[in-house]
Amino acid sequence: MGAIQSHESNDYEALIPEAIRGAIPEETQAKAFLDQIAKRFAANEKVETSTILSKLVSMRYKGKENIREYIMEMSNLVTRLKALKLELSEDILVHLVLISLPTQFSPFKISYNTQKEKWTLNELIAQCVQEEERLKQEKIESAHLASTSQGFGTNKKRKRDNKGKQTAVSGTSKQKEQKKQDKEITCFFCKKAGHMKKTCTKYAAWREKKGTLLNFVCSEINLAVVPTDTWWIDTGATTHISVTMQGCLRSRMPTDGERYIYVGNGNKAAVRLLVFSDYS
Repeated sequence: MGAIQSHESNDYEALIPEAIRGAIPEETQAKAFLDQIAKRFAANEKVETSTILSKLVSMRYKGKENIREYIMEMSNLVTRLKALKLELSEDILVHLVLISLPTQFSPFKISYNTQKEKWTLNELIAQCVQEEERLKQEKIESAHLASTSQGFGTNKKRKRDNKGKQTAVSGTSKQKEQKKQDKEITCFFCKKAGHMKKTCTKYAAWREKKGTLLNFVCSEINLAVVPTDTWWIDTGATTHISVTMQGCLRSRMPTDGERYIYVGNGNKAAVRLLVFSDYS
């Protein structure tokens, strides 16, 4: 019998690493040998309790793993604490789970805190799974909306680009049309095509050389015989004499240097009023 026990003990010792086997006192029975090993590896319950409890209260759900598995892991830690004679109620575990949830679950946590009923652990798991699915769906919809908005911006940009090209083409057509119209326009002053009288350089030079409206010149007085008390208006036309005030915009009294008009034979006529018209 003693030989059989010794052989059994030797079989168990052969399965244990030499470093551990050398630290265990020699025993002839397997049970006694295993008891010695258990004593060597006996853990401090206080240290283990502190470690598990610290892990439990510091756990935070980051959304990477399944929330059901996450809550089950926390429940497993509570079960281990119970084995170490530290029992936490289910209500405390529910609050620890809610505290560990991220800010995305804030409306969910507020909803729980504002209602009178308390959830069991199973109810909490079911509600958290449902909330997690809702958040995932909301995230997918937000991503889809962002993608759609970016696509819309791209299309809009392309439309603007296309519109810009069309505008450029349209602008070129307008320039050609404008050039065609310019060729058909004839200046009343120099009789050349391509511009109007108001933009004619020769007309501008002539006006500058001619002077202001106050320099009245009558080179061919014999063409018209009128009383001295009628209106003479220089409108900028080549030859223009008017005896009415029709078309006059404003008038003023002559200054000392404007009281007389001298004609070719040396005679002069008194100026009573200066008027300005809208003739061009």
